[in-house]
Amino acid sequence: MEENKNPYAGRWVAKLKGRIVAQGGTPQQALLASQATRHKEKPEIIFMPIHFSLPPLIQKIKDILPAGQEIYLVGGAVRDLFLSRLSSDFDFALPSGGISLARKIANAFKADFVPLDDERDTGRVIIHENESRIFLDFATYRGKDPSTSSGQALEEDLRARDFTINAIAYNLQDDTLIDPTEGVKDIESKVIRACSPTSFTDDPIRILRAVRLAATFDFSIDKRTREWMSQAHPLIRSISVERIRDEIFKILNSKRVSDSIKALDMLGVIEQLMPELLKMKGVEQSSPHVFEVWTHTLSVLDYLEKILFNLFEEIPKNEFAEALQTQLGKFREQIHHHFSQSLNIDRTHRSLLFFAALYHDVCKPDTKTIDENGRIRFFNHDVQGADVVAERARSFNLSNDEVERLSVIIKNHMRIHSFTSKLENENEYPTRRAIYRFFRDAGKAGIDLILLALADMRGTRDKEMTLASWNIYLEISRILLENYFEKPQETVSPPRLLDGNDLIKELNLQPSKLLGELLEAIRENQAEGNIQTREEALTFAKEELKKLQQ
Repeated sequence: MEENKNPYAGRWVAKLKGRIVAQGGTPQQALLASQATRHKEKPEIIFMPIHFSLPPLIQKIKDILPAGQEIYLVGGAVRDLFLSRLSSDFDFALPSGGISLARKIANAFKADFVPLDDERDTGRVIIHENESRIFLDFATYRGKDPSTSSGQALEEDLRARDFTINAIAYNLQDDTLIDPTEGVKDIESKVIRACSPTSFTDDPIRILRAVRLAATFDFSIDKRTREWMSQAHPLIRSISVERIRDEIFKILNSKRVSDSIKALDMLGVIEQLMPELLKMKGVEQSSPHVFEVWTHTLSVLDYLEKILFNLFEEIPKNEFAEALQTQLGKFREQIHHHFSQSLNIDRTHRSLLFFAALYHDVCKPDTKTIDENGRIRFFNHDVQGADVVAERARSFNLSNDEVERLSVIIKNHMRIHSFTSKLENENEYPTRRAIYRFFRDAGKAGIDLILLALADMRGTRDKEMTLASWNIYLEISRILLENYFEKPQETVSPPRLLDGNDLIKELNLQPSKLLGELLEAIRENQAEGNIQTREEALTFAKEELKKLQQ
């Protein structure tokens, strides 16, 4: 944006005798503005150039287009051009032939083609790049009246969109803009503004989208737009669960997650979609907690975001970030790889971890007790919470793998606190057997649990957290990660020396639960370093069997 110093850059202007007398977001707006004061004169309507760094992909599409093809890049991709952001979704609007042009583009790129909507003549091109996908959608204008001109149909299309910042069209033929709702100005002012008073009643999912965009771009939401959002929030339940889920997980994958959750709560959306979360409000906790449960949860989201940022930033900004990098920095690449392995192609691993963080204490209100010393306890809130998060995940139609991962994280999220408590209070490090059992139960979720535990403790003590206590948590985290990444065959997943058939044959046993118990006991002793060979494993199994039979 700073490259376009001309105050009229990206605008249509009306010129009379070489002087600019009016301006607008479209040629028609500039003309009408001019005629308001100079109705007898006929101005020259021209577009004041704006400089974009077009993605190479868009330039390739321009080269492929048939001569004279009227087509506009619209929506979020145009907004992202102004914000110098990379986009993976490109929407194109044209008068007709959306499906046929999409097929032509797909053939040129040797990409996948999907006819999305015959009624709206919409086709999709899917380009696969490395492990990511780029979507190109080609649709005819949304104009309802077939008698309207092409320009009128495009403007009607844009005005029917959600927010002004998404209602800008870029003409691929002549590099001009059509901006009927002043979206460029709102981008410059960092404002989310609805295109019309009916934006949210037309499609209530836009309530979630407005919150997400505000957080993602660090924009504010226009006051009147917020009022419209609040009025329309009861309609959110009329939206398909898949659309709701997708927006929620986009929010969880964006910046300022806790601010977004607070905004959704203020708008009444949390009560509509995830009411079980609101039971956490006002539930007091004993020391070292400095917040009640709901505020603690929001704080954990904040700290999780900071921890992930601080882990990967090059220069730490404070002593806590410096300690984090010192202890865990060597695992950056492995943790990054861990997050790149999504359990579902449509949702990131990061967003799943934030969903777990949002739900990690959801059952504290249901399990709250006060002992004889007045200390507040929440026994089994982790186990019960695992069931609640699984139920909500299934209601959002998450995959079985995602449901399982969330359940494992919530069920085991107190275990690292147990390790750190023993080190802090008794100077006792986790044994190899304890490390083995942790990863046996957690699997790959062990990495998620480490990061959640760090955020959980920061959210527990907040500004009362000392660097000494923080380093204890980091030391436990480092020990666990070293075992997981650097010596998995020793403590995390020892090689199997015997199987069930071996025990049946060597010990004259029948298939039973006992076989599994013996095999697990062997592996635990391998992790402790007590068993290294098959012969030692067999000897141990024989001795264990004698004990069990006595």
